[in-house]
Amino acid sequence: MSADEEFYVGWQERAPAGLARHTRRVTALLALAAAGLALALAAAQRPFALSAFEFGVVREFRGILVERPHPALRVARPGRPPGWSRYLLVGPGKRGARELVEGLDGRPVRIAGSLIHADGQVMIEVVPGSAEALVGAGAEPVGEVLGERTLRGEIADAKCHLGVMNPGRRTVHRECAINCIAGGVPPVLLLDRPVGEGGGAQVVLLVGPRGEPLGRDVLPLVAVPVEVTGTLERNDDLYVLRAAMADVRRLDSSDSR
Repeated sequence: MSADEEFYVGWQERAPAGLARHTRRVTALLALAAAGLALALAAAQRPFALSAFEFGVVREFRGILVERPHPALRVARPGRPPGWSRYLLVGPGKRGARELVEGLDGRPVRIAGSLIHADGQVMIEVVPGSAEALVGAGAEPVGEVLGERTLRGEIADAKCHLGVMNPGRRTVHRECAINCIAGGVPPVLLLDRPVGEGGGAQVVLLVGPRGEPLGRDVLPLVAVPVEVTGTLERNDDLYVLRAAMADVRRLDSSDSR
């Protein structure tokens, strides 16, 4: 070792000046590299959906109860011409709302519940025992058959996707979605491309060919890319795709590109 070569001994209070300067530069570069890597990883992530669940906030809602294909509340929407919005109903936890509103189909009702919403769709988590029939006339649902369509996307449960979980889709959410759909929460198709008017809908309610709930039949295809061929309808402001399970096809990586 030459006389001017610096050497640090661990028990010394300070490192030699040159070695200390070198260490500070290396430390600063490593810190900058770590910060840059963190920013790059953050930028590469998909943004969270704009969704909300008003957990613990209970409101009163009034409208016309629809039991099929999945329970929903039809709420009058002001405007010219006036129309109706359709809010899907679910129960607390991973449960549907069928048992909570049974026997009230087509009747004006009052219910209590918490709002869940995303992608222009609204859902209500119903407080058990709160559904109450009101005096008054019902209203005929407004429906329109839009024809046969082939749509691509991912099957998820409506409750988590619309705000209870974020993100409420893809493989990370698969087991949760399976449990929700098995418990009666409506399955939906999250579309790769929107359909319909006014910018289009990103979410389509998925039902059987006669409008019946799909239930457990759809569970093996949850949270994977699929192509579904069926009859597209618009019920008030809710888009519904009627399809047989034989017409729900899983896509491989080459198909989905």
